[in-house]
Formats: sequence, C-alpha cells, structure tokens
Amino acid sequence: MREEKLTALILTVLLSIAAALYLFPVYWMVSTATKTRLDALSIPPKWIYKPTLEHFKAIFSRGSGSSFAHQLLNSFIVSFASTGLVTIFGSLAGYAFSRFPLKAKDDLLFFILSTRMLPPIVVIIPLAVMYRSLGLFDTRLGLIIAYTVFNLSFAVWMMKSFVDEIPKEYEEAAMVDGYSRLRAFLKFVLPEMRTGMVATAIFSLITSWNEFTFALLLTADKARTAPPSIAQSMGVSGTNWGYIAAGSLLLVIPVAAFTFILRKHLLRGFTFGAIKG
Repeated sequence: MREEKLTALILTVLLSIAAALYLFPVYWMVSTATKTRLDALSIPPKWIYKPTLEHFKAIFSRGSGSSFAHQLLNSFIVSFASTGLVTIFGSLAGYAFSRFPLKAKDDLLFFILSTRMLPPIVVIIPLAVMYRSLGLFDTRLGLIIAYTVFNLSFAVWMMKSFVDEIPKEYEEAAMVDGYSRLRAFLKFVLPEMRTGMVATAIFSLITSWNEFTFALLLTADKARTAPPSIAQSMGVSGTNWGYIAAGSLLLVIPVAAFTFILRKHLLRGFTFGAIKG
C-alpha cells in the first residue's frame, strides 16, 4: 500500500514538472504580450506588472503593407481550404493503397513520402518561377496548392494506416448483400475513417497555419498570411518582443481552439491505426 502511494506521489510530481515545463512558455508568451516594451526587457523579469494591450493595438494599426486582420483572414482561408483538400484526397488515396492490389505499391508509397522529406527551401526557387509564369504568385490559390501538395504525402500514409485497421469483412459482407463498392465505402468504411480524418485534418491544419517559408517567398502583400508578418517587428532599432508575443498569441488561439474542440477524435486517433504493429 505504501509502495503504491509512493509510486503515485512520484508520478504526480513528475507529471507536475512536465506540465510546468510545457505551460511555462505559454505563460511567458502571454505575460510578454501584455507587458510594456520596457517591462518585457527588464532584468530580472517583472512577475507583477500592470497589463497593457499596446502591442495588440500596434499589430492591428500598423501603417505599412496589408493589415494584420487581412493576413489573418488569408491564414484562415488558405489553411482550412488546403486542410479540406488534403483530408479528402489523402483519405481516398489511403483507401486505395490499403484495399486495391496496386503494382509497385511500396515503391509508390515511398515516392509519395519522399516528397515530404524535402524542406520547402529546396523547392522554393523553381516553384516561385513556375508560379510567376502561371500567374499564381501572391495568390491564395497558389498557397493552397503548395500546402496541399506538401501535406498530402503525410495524409496518405496516415489514412492508409487507419484503413488497414478497418476489417475488410465490412465491405465484403455489404457487397454480398448487393451494395456497390462505392456504397459500401460510404456506408461502412467512411464512418470508421472519421477519427483518422479528424486527426489528419488537425495535423495538416497546424502545419499549414504555422508555415513560414512558402508564405514569405510565394507572396508579396495581397495573399500573405499572418506568420511572416510577425517578422516585421525585427529591425535595426531592435526586436519588439511584446509585438512578437502578441502576434504569436493571436496565431495560437484559433488552432488551439480547433484542436481543443476535436480533442476526443485526436486522442482516439493516436490509439486507432496511427501506428500499426
């Protein structure tokens, strides 16, 4: 009994330390965003201070380039549109790779995954040249295409592993009863894939929402998303850490809220088909 209590106490202490390590950067970001510029740079740090919203006002009232609100809208449109496309195409491709006897399936899967191994900076120059030729430079459509292609390989692999865990007998029994493969897929397989689709969508949204390189180098002003705009606070006069913290906080809130709402599906996704073995 004492050993169990001691074990529980040790686990509680370790989990508390881990939680503090994870949550402290969030606290520091919030506190820096609500401090004056002098308070944010004070050494030692001020733990008790008078909160201010001056950095948030500065973000939304800056005079150069498109407004932060417009860039935040671009982030919403581009991220959610690319996430929807990635989830749909990734689910269909994952189902095909899982169910159909394709030639050189392993080679195809490796080729698809290899596109994800390349960092964005490697392909940015030819992509920028191609986008200028096609009129996709500084457009939301251009970013949506880039994000969809960049995240699709991960979605295919993830959804294939989910479909592998769904018994084939569901479809076979349905087709014996007269269902077409499409109807069997829609009625029996697709509902079982929902958890995997939500988990895939969350990962894709986070990647697209936080993406920096494509958003910086494939746009000029009209289609620029929010992440690159935060870098504008860095200049010759120094770095405004309060401005950066305020912008980062505004970027974190939407994705954190989306993930929190769908957290049950995400947790189930870790235990259902995400890792097959």
